[in-house]
Amino acid sequence: MRTLTFGFSPCPNDTFAFHALVHGLIDAPFAVEPVLLDIEELNRRAHDGAFALTKLSVGAFSAVGDHYRLLRSGAALGHGVGPLVVAREPQPLESAVRGRVAIPGRETTAFRLLGLAAPTLGEAVELRYDQILGAVSRGDVDAGLIIHESRFTYEDHGLVKIVDLGDWWESETGLPVPLAGICARTDLPADLVTAAEAAIRASVAYAFAHPEASRAYVRAHSQEMSAEVCDAHIRLYVNDHSLDIGDDGRRAIARLAGTALSA
Repeated sequence: MRTLTFGFSPCPNDTFAFHALVHGLIDAPFAVEPVLLDIEELNRRAHDGAFALTKLSVGAFSAVGDHYRLLRSGAALGHGVGPLVVAREPQPLESAVRGRVAIPGRETTAFRLLGLAAPTLGEAVELRYDQILGAVSRGDVDAGLIIHESRFTYEDHGLVKIVDLGDWWESETGLPVPLAGICARTDLPADLVTAAEAAIRASVAYAFAHPEASRAYVRAHSQEMSAEVCDAHIRLYVNDHSLDIGDDGRRAIARLAGTALSA
């Protein structure tokens, strides 16, 4: 049986959604070798086509369209899922991002959304996503662009929300927020890509049907997250769009990515 490398993040939504595929709990004509990395590292490695299957930020699609095609299953998009800009004190967005702003990567969807909402951005300081809240709280930077579970914990660091970029996107477009998708390398045979899409969909469906099955796997990769934050993370980011992007999702991705990479 063929083995495909599969890059995805260690965040609870991914370990929950892909647990069944990784552990052979659903039928697939291939096995996967999981490689768990931060989303911006996945974006960077996609430039060289590092993995047969990989999660990618929608913000990175335009740069890797020659290497990958988007699958309809396994995506992270929806309503109320957008990244946040946070700071130590309440202030307008334009003021908050005038100075040093910590970002989780220049190819992330979060950074693309911030550039659209605040074109006069100051100095962007790239940090791993889980280091941003601390940097803002200590005053190393003036504001932070946060993703993943940080949206549930920023208040614990004494920070305030400046803007929800998902709300901004939805008010501007009426479309769901397209964060990331699962992509297959373009050199894979068409029948294998079709099988991969079906297997990822089956894995997400298994996760919905057996939500406790992945708990140990999720907790093993969730660092210091509480069980409550893990559960909230999964509920927010794994939804019907994870089974199939849908027409609204395709329109949202096309609008934000501005690329021919399509499901």
